[in-house]
Order: sequence, then C-alpha cells, then structure tokens
Amino acid sequence: MAAAQRLSGHTHRTPVMTSASLNEAVEAELFFKCENFQRTGSFKLRGAMNATLQLSQDVSMVVTHSSGNHGAALALAAKECGKRAMVVVPKDARPEKRLAIERLGAEVVDCGEELEDRETVLAEVMASEPEAVFVPPYDHAEIIAGQGTAALELVEEVGDLDQLWVPIGGGGLAAGTTIVANGQIDVICAEPELARDAHDSLAMGDLQPAMPPHTVADGLRTALGKLNFEILRQNRIAVVLVDDEAILKAMGLIWNRLKIVVEPSAAACLAAMLLDPRRVAKRAGIILSGGNISPPGPY
Repeated sequence: MAAAQRLSGHTHRTPVMTSASLNEAVEAELFFKCENFQRTGSFKLRGAMNATLQLSQDVSMVVTHSSGNHGAALALAAKECGKRAMVVVPKDARPEKRLAIERLGAEVVDCGEELEDRETVLAEVMASEPEAVFVPPYDHAEIIAGQGTAALELVEEVGDLDQLWVPIGGGGLAAGTTIVANGQIDVICAEPELARDAHDSLAMGDLQPAMPPHTVADGLRTALGKLNFEILRQNRIAVVLVDDEAILKAMGLIWNRLKIVVEPSAAACLAAMLLDPRRVAKRAGIILSGGNISPPGPY
C-alpha cells in the first residue's frame, strides 16, 4: 500500500498485545493493535499525515473540525510539513484533547456541541482564510488510506486472521480496514447505542444523521461519512451496537488486564465481544483506536 510507504518515518509501527484472560473470556485468540501508543495518542495521525504529505508546498495552512484526536493529528502533521493549522473544536471536548491540539501548535476555534455547529464555524473559518485547505477528519480518500495502515501492520505481524474489529464513528478507520481486508477477512464494527447512525445507515441503505453527542465514547460521536458509507455498504460490513456501561466496563478490563490506558472509544469492540462472545471468530484482531483520556484524581 502506497500510504504505508509514505508514512514510514512519520508514524510509529505500534505494538500488538495479547491477554490470556481476555482470550478465555471470549474463547478466542485476540490480538490488540495498540494505537494508543501512536504519536498523538491515536490512529488519527496515519490519515492526517498521509493527506498532509500530499499537499502542495504552496499550501501554507490546513483547517479541520475535530472532537480532539484528528485535530491533534493534523496539528502535528502540519507542524512537520511546515504549515499552519486551525482546528474547530466543540466546547464539550475533553480538556486533554483540546490541550494537545494547542500544545502541537494549532489554533483552536470553539464551536457548539452538534455536528452542524462544527460545520457552520468551519465554513466561517474557510471564508476568513481563503488560502487554507480543509483536511476532513474521516470522509476523504487519503485519510481512509492512511487509517488502513493500522490493519495492514496488524495482519503483517500476526498472520492470518478470521476477523478485524474496529470502532466506528465517521468511518475512516472502518473503511480503510475494509479495503485492507479485501474480502478475505471479516470486518466487524462496534458503535455506541447513543451514536448509532452508522448501524442505522447500513441497515436502511441510506445515510442517517448524527445523533446528539451524548455517548461517553466521544471519538465516535461523528456522523458516518458518505465515502465511507459506500465502502462499508458495498462490502456488507456489520455494525454491532453497545451501551455506554458496557464500553466503560471493557475499558476498565483493558486497563486492568493489558496494563495500558485507552479511551472509551477504543474499548467499544471488546465491549461488543463480551456482550456476545458467539460473534467472535477463532483469531480476531482489534484496533485499540486511542488513549487520550485524563487519569482520575487531581493531577
């Protein structure tokens, strides 16, 4: 894959971890691709860097909207490519994610909590910065290609897999993983009940609007992208729904059993597996999408 060659030296080849106790819980071999160890703390750098590296040197500024992880990723990609970055961020975004965007040199512009608020403010930013280029968080061919490199690395490292499990929000990671799977590996997505537009869109055969941003899995609150919807629809990808309680329980298990920190969005797949272990094939890969969450207590 061209994206993998392009990203060499810009992104980490993140580790793959296993847990005997979690294997026993679902009666399968699980391989966790730890994108919480990626630069900026999530898989998002893969797509943002892949897209930014292909922009003309004449482009001096990139803009986007993000609840946090894509914003931080684009901030770092822009910094390393000698460009300015501006990120539209919801006011209810996790403080640690907002701080990461600022720390990496991007300018943060506040917006409301709904997706429509992001898009409205982004349009205002683009109007005021006519030379800027919009780098979407998920609905973009080069973003999808970059995100797919996580699954590519996982398959290269562990060999044959029966399934690849990925959390789904906007669908860039899911679409990229589906392309890598190429019909040879079953792809299953996990989505919060409180943000179920991807599940409903694929079930109904038509894109559904994003739900109010109430799920604890803040990285999965976005609406499914059009390009991603078509890739998933054509490949008949299944989406499993999980409630927030199950997501938090699974996050705690990952912290406890693997001894690593992940955010709620990254725990959605394990949550789905634990709710219905019968869905899990003999050898299954899980992409732990990120680890940007503050520790409890006064730090």
